[in-house]
Amino acid sequence: MLKPLSYISVVLLSFSVLFVSCGTAKEANANLPQDIAERPADESSQKYDQAQLDRIRVSIESEVTKEKCMDATEWAFAPMGAKSCGGPQLYIAYPKKMEKSILSRIDDYTEKVKAFNQKYGIMSDCMMVNPPTAIKCIKGKAELIY
Repeated sequence: MLKPLSYISVVLLSFSVLFVSCGTAKEANANLPQDIAERPADESSQKYDQAQLDRIRVSIESEVTKEKCMDATEWAFAPMGAKSCGGPQLYIAYPKKMEKSILSRIDDYTEKVKAFNQKYGIMSDCMMVNPPTAIKCIKGKAELIY
């Protein structure tokens, strides 16, 4: 049979190990993100760069769609984006009154897409996107006619 003093020593040692191990687990998990949304962005990844391009494109498109189309003669269109084989990804209609500001943003976006394609070796379908033949105002929205 164990002596009372050695019994107490074994119990205290067991509790000490238990508390230390539980505390260590809490500290190890303290530095880990609790949610994937808290993970820092990897600014050197293709996915991150694509998200940046998407944000620019959506910003341009939303700025243009805020304008009501009442007269198609007050609108123009421009090529936007770049396919890896050459040529635009699409055409976008914009109000002529925004021409100076919007065309510079479209050109900037197109140059960034070209750089993205080259950086990541992007392949595309290489099909030509024909320019629209006209613009029509349909329910206040500019529609490109092909």
